Amino acid sequence: MRIIFMGTPEFAVPSLQAIAARKNEFEIVLVVTGSDKPRRSKHADSEPSAVKTAALSLALPIFEVDDVTRPDFAETVAGCKADIIVVAAFRILPPAVYERAVLGAFNLHASLLPAYRGAAPINWSIIKGEKETGVTTFFLQQRVDTGNVIMQEKTPIDLAENASDLARRLAVIGAQVVVDTLHLIASGSVAVSGQDDSLASRAPKLTRDNTRIVWSQPVAAIHDFIRGLAMKPAAWTMLKGKTMKLFRAAPAGHLPEALSAAPGTLLVDQNRLYAKGSDGWIELLSLQLEGRKPMEATEFLRGFRSDAASSLFV
Repeated sequence: MRIIFMGTPEFAVPSLQAIAARKNEFEIVLVVTGSDKPRRSKHADSEPSAVKTAALSLALPIFEVDDVTRPDFAETVAGCKADIIVVAAFRILPPAVYERAVLGAFNLHASLLPAYRGAAPINWSIIKGEKETGVTTFFLQQRVDTGNVIMQEKTPIDLAENASDLARRLAVIGAQVVVDTLHLIASGSVAVSGQDDSLASRAPKLTRDNTRIVWSQPVAAIHDFIRGLAMKPAAWTMLKGKTMKLFRAAPAGHLPEALSAAPGTLLVDQNRLYAKGSDGWIELLSLQLEGRKPMEATEFLRGFRSDAASSLFV
């Protein structure tokens, strides 16, 4: 089976590797990924995507593209004469591209569709307090994330798990589902099921606006919000005119000495840092203040003024 693989971030790498490991069954004729990006370091020009790095190590042919509507991209895909296109965390493809494979194209999505359609399903599933998630493979069609489902695999979300942890686990689970999906397609025994649009929920792109902490929410919701955005892009708030990112926190229970505090109030107690939600306190464990490196709260408190209880997050 001739395969074109399309993906960019680390999430897609286990799927690429799993397909490449089965050379007696599958031939990867092209790996499509995003263009190299500028490095943060001043001493390097650009940084390849995680998928490009993996493809180079596997000696696979690579095509880099950012504008998937380019006519030459569709022509390149057509010229590969692929049986199937496998997509994992890539761009939204036009029909002129995904219809060029004999058996179609399918996508690996990191949710149990139709739940959390969109760009950030892993983050939003945690933010919304879900106890279970999973991966879905589905055939591409013009409406994003709405195609007929081929396979799904469920997994629980641990209360201590953040988005980065869950992404790593789902990438591994997804790799096996991708291989199993290819086996079904190759055997001609695919039985698809349609998605119920009435059960759909959204997982929109993460922006500065929708990653800001609202301290008037219950502590459980704030906790889910912080772990749902960790480690990147990270939930954030403002402290005395500076942005603070929060990476790790935990519900703190009852602090009777400050029951009347307003949401967003900071409290230092026995060298531990707390913030007030609408119904209690949350302990802040790992953070980064604008202009400083990421650090544990205990390290942050060494340089923090003693009038912490008068400080407010906004």
